[in-house]
Amino acid sequence: MNQPIQDAIKNRRSIREFTEQAVERDLLGKIISAGVWAPSGLNNQPWRFVIICDKELRAQLAQLTHYAHIVAAAPALIAVYLDQEKMYDRVKDHQAAGACIQNMLLTAHELGLGAVWLGQILANKDKVNEVLQLDNHYELAALIALGYPSHRNQQSQRQPLEKFILHEFGGIAP
Repeated sequence: MNQPIQDAIKNRRSIREFTEQAVERDLLGKIISAGVWAPSGLNNQPWRFVIICDKELRAQLAQLTHYAHIVAAAPALIAVYLDQEKMYDRVKDHQAAGACIQNMLLTAHELGLGAVWLGQILANKDKVNEVLQLDNHYELAALIALGYPSHRNQQSQRQPLEKFILHEFGGIAP
């Protein structure tokens, strides 16, 4: 049985090193479109995005994170925001943002791009908003660095499933 979703989930890796090749605008649109199709409570769709391909702007953002080398070198960045005026439940809306970001990462992988979800920059989210000329009713959820991978030799492993299941209740078929 063909399992493209399982394959994408298991084969996608965080890519932190990119070639200098620019990412085409239509690919960025496809990535954002995939994010928009994530589930959200009450279908409120609280996410908003800023696309950053300008080298000087990427350099300014790089100064706001420990991962400056990734941010400065990525040909494209997508800042994922939550519009606080659209939010109705903080926890649910942040969960929705996570689903949105995962959709975006999987789509980047499908399109032959590499991407990494950067969260440490959240420590400076107010400064990021200043750089991107946004007021604070937009709350930064993550920064995604994107580009064509300079290599794909990242490896990852997971512990056995039994390590993650705390209990099983009821009649589960063998």
